[in-house]
Amino acid sequence: MFPMEIQFDKYQGAGNDFIIMDNRSGIYDLITTSQFHSMCNRFKGIGADGVILIESHATLDFEMRYFNSDGNLSTMCGNGGRCAVAFAYKHNIISKKTQFMAVDGPHEAELISEAEVRLQMQGVDTLTQRDDAIITDTGSPHFVVSLDDIVSINVKEEGAAIRYSKAFKAKGINVNFIQKENPQTYAIRTYERGVEDETLACGTGAVAGALAMHFLGKTEGGTSLLMKALGGDLTIDFETAEQGYKNINLQGPATFVYSGIISI
Repeated sequence: MFPMEIQFDKYQGAGNDFIIMDNRSGIYDLITTSQFHSMCNRFKGIGADGVILIESHATLDFEMRYFNSDGNLSTMCGNGGRCAVAFAYKHNIISKKTQFMAVDGPHEAELISEAEVRLQMQGVDTLTQRDDAIITDTGSPHFVVSLDDIVSINVKEEGAAIRYSKAFKAKGINVNFIQKENPQTYAIRTYERGVEDETLACGTGAVAGALAMHFLGKTEGGTSLLMKALGGDLTIDFETAEQGYKNINLQGPATFVYSGIISI
């Protein structure tokens, strides 16, 4: 079998980085899980937290398929969604406003600038409190715990202990550690399943953290919050619904890094 040459762009959103490819022709359908995993390897491949394929959709502007760095097809990625929109705009697939399909359903998005995107997330019906933590699904499942100090914790070790605990081992869960700075500003660190390590940011995790802090009454009623990840700041605004939350938006950077060709 002859090597396949893959054209890609590298993007990052608050340090969460992605390999993005235009697959509207279906040319990359035969890429395997192990090949995606190899591409994401930071020592022997391109290096990324995940891979995004931009594909055709019958009624919307495009469809986004997201693969974690372990090579497996995954759930919604908020930072990846913003980067997918920036990629699609750069390649003249969309205008500054778009509607696209992801694994959790349709999304609307808007380019605020060439390097910043506002992405509408799905509504969230359920937040469950377990001891001092909140469990919810913002397109991906999240465990959120509020601590007085998240600087000194070992996120990989403590996140993995929760992710691989009996309750979550089968399907996995992302784990977020939140530190309140003021009612509208929070520091956040995230352990991501599929990456199995701490990442510089997590979009769905930032949304989960913001909703959890409001649900716990820590925001003093505020519904526009700044979440400060290691790789950059993300803004989340939302409205309360009869049950849960609606009109949730995730805004932040979506930055082009470079283009390249890799042979696999």
